Amino acid sequence: MVVLGIETSCDETGIALVGEHAQVLAQAVHSQVDMHREYGGVVPELASRDHIRRVLPLLEQCLHAAGLARTDIDAIAVTVGPGLAGALLVGASVGYALGYALRVPVVGIHHLEGHLLSPLLATPAPTFPFVALLVSGGHTQLMRVDDFGSYVLLGETQDDAAGEAFDKTAQLLNLGYPGGPAVSRLAEFGVPDAHRFPRPMLHSGDLNFSFSGLKTAVLTKLRATSNVCEQTRADIARSFVDAVVDVLVAKSLAALRATGLSTLVVAGGVGANQQLRARLEDTAQKNQLKVYFPPLELCTDNGAMIAVAGLARLRTNPPPPTTTFAVQPRWPLAA
Repeated sequence: MVVLGIETSCDETGIALVGEHAQVLAQAVHSQVDMHREYGGVVPELASRDHIRRVLPLLEQCLHAAGLARTDIDAIAVTVGPGLAGALLVGASVGYALGYALRVPVVGIHHLEGHLLSPLLATPAPTFPFVALLVSGGHTQLMRVDDFGSYVLLGETQDDAAGEAFDKTAQLLNLGYPGGPAVSRLAEFGVPDAHRFPRPMLHSGDLNFSFSGLKTAVLTKLRATSNVCEQTRADIARSFVDAVVDVLVAKSLAALRATGLSTLVVAGGVGANQQLRARLEDTAQKNQLKVYFPPLELCTDNGAMIAVAGLARLRTNPPPPTTTFAVQPRWPLAA
């Protein structure tokens, strides 16, 4: 079986062809970062228009790379939510139209389920059950995952997501857009414990998060500093990153204890953060736990994760033939 994955939920057009054993046959991703940078964030209308231009050429690129024809596609998985409505409609329109033309099944995929299952593309891959830390620009959640489609929400952010806090801190430090990678790189030159920022909800007694206060702490520190030189900015970045990582690691450990599980899976764009990866790997080793990350190139939005989620859905609950579809800009993954 060859599954085509299509991802257009926000500002990356992702196309991938995945085989029946979750092997990536070919993939291509076009990022819109350069286009949105001058606006300081994603412009939905521009994002949608760019997806229209990119999706079919990327499909042809993947088919050529895999040595396949369109008629070799056995099923299609496409992101139908959550995300930007216009961007979702581009991918869904192409996916369902192509499925109708090829007479193959099409399955609509939850964007976060794609991220959640992306570590299955790694070698070695995790096995169920596990606790998942979904951490990205729009989401910070802890979930118990018992099987494909069996997700229980353990905790989530009450305001800003971790990735959103990274982007806002980057703006405060004049690092541009997107901010997460820039903040992490700058933090490498910072002095540990130069500033003591709060660890929001670290002792809340639950598995929820909050990062808006941390962003405010950065703003307050900058306003109180008369000479913001390059080293000062690096120190602030380091203290900010350390605070975020402390909270994410502590809450992840608490989730593992609460569930009695010993495997943590990290997914989402912030999963590429080197400080977070290093701390979680060290913590897992000290506590005899297992931690899995998707390959770095699959941390951001991509078609391969959607194809893998589609492969699982097709095996467990194949969809009936349909000529209609809908997108869901807001769509909770678990209760």
